[in-house]
Amino acid sequence: MLASLYQPPAMSLTYHNGALLEGNLPVSVLWYGKFSPAQKSIVADFFLSLQNVQQKGPESAQPVVSQWWNKIQGYMEKAGKIPTHIVFSDQISDENYSIGKSLKKTQISDLTKKANSKPGGLVLVLTAQDVAVEGFCMSGCGFHDSVITPHKSAFIWVGNSVTQCPGQCAWPFHQPIYGPQTAPLGAPNGDVGVDGMVVNIASL
Repeated sequence: MLASLYQPPAMSLTYHNGALLEGNLPVSVLWYGKFSPAQKSIVADFFLSLQNVQQKGPESAQPVVSQWWNKIQGYMEKAGKIPTHIVFSDQISDENYSIGKSLKKTQISDLTKKANSKPGGLVLVLTAQDVAVEGFCMSGCGFHDSVITPHKSAFIWVGNSVTQCPGQCAWPFHQPIYGPQTAPLGAPNGDVGVDGMVVNIASL
């Protein structure tokens, strides 16, 4: 009864005048390590769903991703920015682990140069489940930064945590290491690691 009376507060974000990715945003993906076609399609489908957001109509009829993305775009408009339009661009695979399976953070920015990014674009570096990255699991599940390749572009790195720390980086699709031990949600695509990666990509 009490739960039915409680109305959670609306999500509120504060803009601190930092740089925002606005307008047409080409997204290039570098797959580092071995990913199956099905795993790649999970990430691709997420970005493609952002290209086809319906701005009109009842919110309840929209996919969950669209509701979230429209809210983000609302904050962009309040900040006086142009709404972001995702353009899914190049995909590059490095299945042979060209710089090894144990990477420093600085090597992630080096990998972005392989991705053929567009000016002002976003490079997504995704590492496979058998790749260890400095700080992964201990200090975070991913990070973002910018790099000049030779033009300036932003990049995001996220790792597949399924064999390293799913309780930290694949929640809510895996039992959490800390906190209430509630049952995990079912991974929407049946892949705990990659579905968890999508959550982390969205958060970055």
